Amino acid sequence: MELELKTTQLNCYDTVLDTTLFQEETLESIVPDACPDILRIVDMEAAVCLGTKEAQEGKAEVTGTARCAVLYEAESGEGVRRITVNIPFTCTAEVPGLTRQCRLLTEPRVMWADARSLNPRKVLVRVSLAIGVQAFASQSASFCDRVDGQDQNGIQTLEEPQTACFIIGVEEKSFTFSDDLSLSATRPPAAEILKSRVDLVCGESKLIGNKLIFKGEAGLRLVYREPGGGLCSADFTLPFSQIMEVSGVGEEADCALSVVLTGIDCTLDGDEGRMMSVALGMLAQAVVREERQVTLLSDIYSTSYDLTVQRRNYTLDRLLEHGERRITTRELLETTSPVREVCDVHIHVGLVEAERDGDQGRLKAELSATVVYLSEEGILESITRTISAMCPVEFPAGATCSCHCACSGEGAAAPAGGGVELRCPLEFRYLFLLPRQTAGVSQVRLEEDAPRDLAARPSIVLRAVEEGERLWDIAKAYGTTMEDIVQANSLGEEAPVAGRVLLIPKKR
Repeated sequence: MELELKTTQLNCYDTVLDTTLFQEETLESIVPDACPDILRIVDMEAAVCLGTKEAQEGKAEVTGTARCAVLYEAESGEGVRRITVNIPFTCTAEVPGLTRQCRLLTEPRVMWADARSLNPRKVLVRVSLAIGVQAFASQSASFCDRVDGQDQNGIQTLEEPQTACFIIGVEEKSFTFSDDLSLSATRPPAAEILKSRVDLVCGESKLIGNKLIFKGEAGLRLVYREPGGGLCSADFTLPFSQIMEVSGVGEEADCALSVVLTGIDCTLDGDEGRMMSVALGMLAQAVVREERQVTLLSDIYSTSYDLTVQRRNYTLDRLLEHGERRITTRELLETTSPVREVCDVHIHVGLVEAERDGDQGRLKAELSATVVYLSEEGILESITRTISAMCPVEFPAGATCSCHCACSGEGAAAPAGGGVELRCPLEFRYLFLLPRQTAGVSQVRLEEDAPRDLAARPSIVLRAVEEGERLWDIAKAYGTTMEDIVQANSLGEEAPVAGRVLLIPKKR
C-alpha cells in the first residue's frame, strides 16, 4: 500500500546560468567630411549600452552598442577633435535547459579599447567586451514533510527543519533620467564635447511590502575642448530614485541590485558653451534572496510492518556572507617624458574572479587604466597599462563565490617622478553560498503482507548509547518508539549522552 505523503510548495527560482562571455569587436570607420584629417590619435575610450536580452530555447542572446570616442590631433593644428564610432554587437551562449520563460539578467562592460589610424581619413577601432549573463528559471520547489494518517499502522516519522537561502524574486525596471547642466564659473566654456563617461552606483535599497525602493547616482564626467583648443573636464553627480515591484518576499530579504546603461545623449545648448543637456537610459535588475525554513521528512519506519522507502537528494544553499569591500589601488605608470599636467583618467574593469589560497582567499580584478596628460613640451599624450587589483577575504571551505567589481569613483592621477601616480577606488561585491546535500523521503510503500515479527523479540533490552547516536536511531533499530524509550528511562528533554545504558522496551 502506497502511503500518501504531504508536501509543501515554495515558489522560487533556480539558477540556470551564471557566467561571463567575452567578445572582441573590430570596425573600420571613415573620418566624417566635416572633420579635419588625422595627424595622430591621442586617446580612445568606449562605453557599452545594453540593447536587448532574450532567453530562447537552449540559447541566450544579448545585443548592444559599444560607443567609442576617438580623440585625435588634427593635421590642420585645430587642437583635439573627436570621431564617434558606434559598434553594434550580438553575443550568444548555448545553454541546455534554457527556455523562453527564463529571466535573463546581463551586465555588459568594456574590458579595453584602442584605435589606430590607417590613413588620415580612416581609423581601426577595437573593443573587448565582457558580458555577465545570469538566467533564472521559475520553479515550484516541493518538500515532503509528513505522512497522511501516520497514526495508523505504527508509523513513526522524523521531520527535521532545514534553513536554506532561496531566490524568491528576479525583477527589472527600465527608466530614464534627463537634466540640464551648467558649467561652473571657474571652468572655461565648451566648444565641443569630446567624451561623456557615466559611472552608475547603486546606493540604498529597501523592501517595503511588495515594493523595492532604491536610490543611486550617475557620476557624469564630460571631457570637452574649450575655444582655445585646450582639453578640459567637468564632473556632475546625478542622483536618482526608483520603485520596483517585487512580490512574495519579506522585508528582511537580501537584494542584489545592479543598474546598467541603455543609452546616453549629451549635447551643448546655446552658443555660450556653458549649458548642456543630458539624457540617460538605465535598466535596474534585482535578484532577491531570502532565508526560509522548510521541513523535510528525513526518515520513516513502522513498528508493525516493513516499509519500502525511496529517497531524493536536495541541494540547499546556506547564505554564509555577502557584502562589499572598498579598496584603493595605487600604481606608478612610467612615461617616456616628464608630465606637466594630467588631463583625464579612465579605467575599465576586465576579468573578475575569486581565488582560494589555503583557508584565505582574495577577489581579483584586471584593470585597463589610461591616463591622458600634457608633457613638459605641451604635447598631449596618453599611456595605457594593465593592473591587477587584489582584495583579501575570508573564503569559507566548500563555499561558492559570486563576485563583481566596479570603480566606485573617478580614478585620479598626479605627476610623479618618472611618470604619473594612479589612484583607483574599487568596490568589490561578493556572495558566499555553502551548498549542502541532504536526503528526504520521497515515496513509501507499506508491505501489508510482511508484518514485523514481534513475538521473537525480548521484552527488554539493555543498550549503551554510542557516540553520535540519536534516540531516533535506537528506536528504529529495535522497532519501538522514542516515546516508549523516554518513558521507560525517565529521560528529560536532553539527549542521552554516549555511554549511558538505556532500557529498550518491546513495542506492544
